Order: sequence, then C-alpha cells, then structure tokens
Amino acid sequence: MSKSEMDLAKFKASAEKQAKANKTFLSKIKKADPRKVDNAFHAMHEEVFEEIDCLTCANCCKTTSPIFYETDIDRAAKALRMRPGDFVNKYLRIDEDKDYVLQSSPCPFLDADNYCGIYESRPKACREYPHTNRKKMVQVMDLTYKNTMVCPAVLEMVERLKKTNLV
Repeated sequence: MSKSEMDLAKFKASAEKQAKANKTFLSKIKKADPRKVDNAFHAMHEEVFEEIDCLTCANCCKTTSPIFYETDIDRAAKALRMRPGDFVNKYLRIDEDKDYVLQSSPCPFLDADNYCGIYESRPKACREYPHTNRKKMVQVMDLTYKNTMVCPAVLEMVERLKKTNLV
C-alpha cells in the first residue's frame, strides 16, 4: 500500500470517528449568524489550504462525481475535441436526481499523479469544490458534512472550527 493510500485510510477512519460530532456541530451552525459563519469558514479555508495540497490526495476525484451541467458538458467535450453527445455517451450517466454524473469512479480524467486531464475545462462543481469559501455557508451545512467524509481539508476545517466560539 502506498503512502497516499495509507493516509486516505487514516483519513477515512478519522472522518468516521468524528462523523456524529461533526453532524451535530454543523447542524448548530445552520442557526448561527450567516456573516460570522462565512467569515469563519473563509478564514479557515485559506488557512487549511495553505497546508494541504489537493494533488497529494484527490480523494474527491477518486470517489465522487460532480454534476455536469450543459455548459460543463460543452466545455469538456470541446477540450477533448468531441461532440457533446459523444462525451455524454462515453463518460456520463443520469443519476437518481436526474443529473448528469460520471459513469464510474475514479474520474476518467484523473491521471496517476492526481492531475486533471481537463483541468482548465473541468465542471463548475469541480471548480468550486469543496464549497467552503462560498457565500451563505449556512445553506450548505449538509453538503459540508458529506464533504468531511470525502475531503481531508474539509474535515480539518470543521475540526478547527469546533475549537472556536462560532456556536
């Protein structure tokens, strides 16, 4: 097992161990002052991403699929010099929410060094992931909780925020 795989296994165990406490904490944040929540998350986002390099992990690309909107499909297809319909047929499926998502994981555009083969043309959901520096964070606490189970940086942000007086 490689070092990065061992780190992801350790992350998964830690995320599962903290899941209940994190869910409770993030539920309380929904009721907090939205400006304070945004400020706290945005500051923590900057702090944690100074320390964590996504290229050492890429767990999001290995385990989950972004939603592909029409503009995402068009942009990715163009980058791959494909017709949008061919891109859909080759890479996407419609999920239970009627959204286009990848047919399989890991992402077919993820290379062995955790680089994205369509980085400049990646979907909006990938561009915005892990959604911890957006406005109105109180509205995405359920998503943030789910992301603590996928992204070591989000787990770290939440663990640090639990030590503040945010709630």
